[in-house]
Amino acid sequence: MTARSTPVFVVLNQTGLATARRIAPILPGAEVHGLMGRVEGADAVFTGTVEHLRALFRMGRPILALCASGIIIRALAPLLLDKRAEPPVLALAADGSCVIPLLGGHVGANALAQRLAASSDMPVCLTTAGDVAAGVALDAVPDGWRIENPQAARPAMAALIDGEPVGLSSDVDDGLLAWLTGGAAPFVRVATEDDAGADIPVVCVSDRLDPAPADRPDDPAQKAAPLILRPPTLALGVGCARGCPPGELENLAREALAHGGLSVDSVACVVSIDDKTDEPAVLALGATLGVPVRFFDAATLEREAPRLANPSETVFREVGCHGVSEGAALAAVGPAGTLEVPKRKSLHATCAVARAPAGITPDLVGRPRGTLSIVGIGPGADAWRTPEASAAIAAATDLVGYRLYLDLLGEAQVGKARHTSELGAESERTALALNLAAKGRRVALVCSGDPGIYALATLVFETMEREDRTDWNRIAITVCPGVSAMQAAAARVGAPLGHDFCAISLSDLLTPAEVIERRLAAAAEGDFAVALYNPVSRRRRDLLPRAREILLQHRPAETPVVLARNLGRTGEDVAVTTLADLDVADVDMLTTVLVGSSETRRYGSRVYTPRGYARKRLPGAAALQPDPEQDT
Repeated sequence: MTARSTPVFVVLNQTGLATARRIAPILPGAEVHGLMGRVEGADAVFTGTVEHLRALFRMGRPILALCASGIIIRALAPLLLDKRAEPPVLALAADGSCVIPLLGGHVGANALAQRLAASSDMPVCLTTAGDVAAGVALDAVPDGWRIENPQAARPAMAALIDGEPVGLSSDVDDGLLAWLTGGAAPFVRVATEDDAGADIPVVCVSDRLDPAPADRPDDPAQKAAPLILRPPTLALGVGCARGCPPGELENLAREALAHGGLSVDSVACVVSIDDKTDEPAVLALGATLGVPVRFFDAATLEREAPRLANPSETVFREVGCHGVSEGAALAAVGPAGTLEVPKRKSLHATCAVARAPAGITPDLVGRPRGTLSIVGIGPGADAWRTPEASAAIAAATDLVGYRLYLDLLGEAQVGKARHTSELGAESERTALALNLAAKGRRVALVCSGDPGIYALATLVFETMEREDRTDWNRIAITVCPGVSAMQAAAARVGAPLGHDFCAISLSDLLTPAEVIERRLAAAAEGDFAVALYNPVSRRRRDLLPRAREILLQHRPAETPVVLARNLGRTGEDVAVTTLADLDVADVDMLTTVLVGSSETRRYGSRVYTPRGYARKRLPGAAALQPDPEQDT
């Protein structure tokens, strides 16, 4: 079970907590979240019920809320846009007297409710027609399953609802059919479609390419086409040369499946050796087929050597196992699986297919490619966090960052592994994030502001270049920009960075003081507005007064200076002073300092730096108009 699919019990009082604690063991790994001030002893606390329900819903977490259904409905109603994308949401009476699936009935809510009812004698109230009448919904298959011809579900479902028999033909293990046959549906087991007779619809469960004709003439005398369900039973093992064209690998895979008479819709995963973790063709094949891509190390693949149809000493010498495509496919299906299509080759690639009649759960197969998102959360306020950053945090299994920055995430960090450290441990944080991602985790390395501005993005790439580790180089890395401190400070007072500006850090921990002073002098002479980062610390107090002296040599004493502290957080304070009156006593390590250029103006409570538009209104100023392509 992934962190994203782990159910959450949301409780608002101690009665609900007792009920949640009693039934939570039925759902291993489930978390219990309690309302702060009302619930003592929960796994996690929240402060606003509506906000917490919405946060869990957006993360795709199954919700079991022990409260009035009206609270849940009013909280989630604005978010209900696509029923196919919503997680299961259930309302439970606080005393455990009943459970009602509200949302996501066909994507797990009904199954969760029935599981609770079966294990705790809790009455369940199902309202979806198929579940009420037959205990199954043919148009909502479990994860990994696919419907080849959805239009054929209607007559079969109508028959089930009316209590009429429906034929069931299957070539997979009965255990894989439990979701289909475990209810009251009047299925009649048949060996083939024709065995069902002409009067009843048929559901055909098969990974074979043509288990039954999917299309029939529009003739009332003809029997309706069978509903064909594709179970996740096939593992597509692949190997390829570095730089193999993606189209070549895809064509080989489709040809191998067709050669074996197997349906591409039953492919549960694409698998290969971990040397190919970052191979574009392998990753593209998984994306094209819409299935996960998983990887095994050479030692794991070598354990499959006795089952290989085409062992190769050449391959063993190159990568440490006697077969990549066959070995990976067999490793994915386990000891009970079989090799259905032995290795087939193209110019740059190999492919094999193995089958597991009991089904394949990709999350339990091999290891995924790890991802590292270097995320800028801006100053910390939710409103200043970009959708890309929020999505990266929601998708992460692990959050790595300075303790304060992770705390600023609030509800967004619920259910994720936290790896915190203090200021000064940036190198350790970076290495930890890379190591976690190299193990196949989805990691968000959290920075304040923008990760590429005095933050950890540059340290990640510097560390990777210095170490040049193969496992790190295979990670998928994304930099998610954030609102920088200088942008936030400028926005609070107007537009002091409206013309040319620069940013200079006054910390001499990594940059010599003489270099900092040389850059200050250049910025002052160039008449740039200047954003001063890391202006002071508890022990470092001398460079800010020196910066003031250097800047005063080239701009007026009344030049506006913005002091912005704790932007977007509790205790935010923004003040405007002048360069002459800038006092180090008014600045701390949480303050960003913006010093205007000689053109910067103060207008009431606002500060701005003119762009030069006033010059356009002067006689003969037409030639001074800026280039439209550069005029922002």
